[in-house]
Amino acid sequence: MKDIAFRFFAAGAICVTIGMAWGIQMAASQNHMMVGAHAHLNLVGWVTLGLFGLYYRTTPAANASRLAGIHFVVAVAGVVLLVPGIALATSGGSEILAIVGSFVTIASMLTFLVVLFRYGFGAEGTVRPHRHAVRPAE
Repeated sequence: MKDIAFRFFAAGAICVTIGMAWGIQMAASQNHMMVGAHAHLNLVGWVTLGLFGLYYRTTPAANASRLAGIHFVVAVAGVVLLVPGIALATSGGSEILAIVGSFVTIASMLTFLVVLFRYGFGAEGTVRPHRHAVRPAE
């Protein structure tokens, strides 16, 4: 079974593929009414999920944690609720799904903050200087 880093990155890639197709459809129809939902699919779906995936790939302790699995479920649920919610609200329907999706999405980011501060960044859990960093003159 694929790890959390892969799952996040794959979910993000699925989101951007759908977002690209949706963008092409909007351009072809010259109807850009759903541009807000489209933008959130690309930003929250692709960028955020993809960045989470890269973080988990570079931080093995976080990648192996139970909290990472919870984070994945909450993050994907946020996208699945938020994007259709924005589309529904934009087309004159209820805003409740967008509101719920917004709260789930922020819960995902708060979960990420907990993970980040618990596990740090990188293999040793700390930010390390680049190997080729310029050293001060002695």
